[in-house]
Amino acid sequence: MKIICIGRNYSEHIRELKNETPEEPVIFIKPDSAVLRNNSPFFIPAFTQEVHYEVEVFVKIKKHGKAIPEKFAATYYDEVGLGIDFTARDLQNHSKTKGLPWEKAKGFDHSAVIGKTFPKSEFQLDNQEFSLKKNGVLVQQGNTRDMIYSIDAIIAYVSQFFTLKKGDLIFTGTPSGVGPVQAGDQLEGFLGNHSAFRFDIR
Repeated sequence: MKIICIGRNYSEHIRELKNETPEEPVIFIKPDSAVLRNNSPFFIPAFTQEVHYEVEVFVKIKKHGKAIPEKFAATYYDEVGLGIDFTARDLQNHSKTKGLPWEKAKGFDHSAVIGKTFPKSEFQLDNQEFSLKKNGVLVQQGNTRDMIYSIDAIIAYVSQFFTLKKGDLIFTGTPSGVGPVQAGDQLEGFLGNHSAFRFDIR
């Protein structure tokens, strides 16, 4: 499996990080070694001093697809979930200033938290609220209607470049409110009223 992530897909998040609005979806990939499941604790790696949480809706691809027309994209997934795209922000910022790729800031081990998946039929994916609490306090709140690129548009775009396979995950971007974690924190994510994950930072 591969994890395909979309950056800069919410305008407020673009503004909070002082980035430019993209003319097309921004794509990066996390390896399968980035996956963290089953509410296992996340251990802050020694190579970074600034790990940020980014809560994101993801979809799970159910069949092989290449160059998928947007009008058929919805037939390529039946499950939706919520995850965390952990980012070593200090490494990312350093790489950006040098004009270098920043995969190591995004794709390090256990940087992709995968919460529960749910049937997509239970949600309105074009108008779906989701949120993240840190230590019981709301820190991120978003709605898929605010995405610059919709889920189906993302699938159509991504599949031009990468063949999608059963089990692949597509993270669709984070809203504003990203911030740092430290040992002792607890994160809990909600897709609508459904608790999707709850785990500790160590």
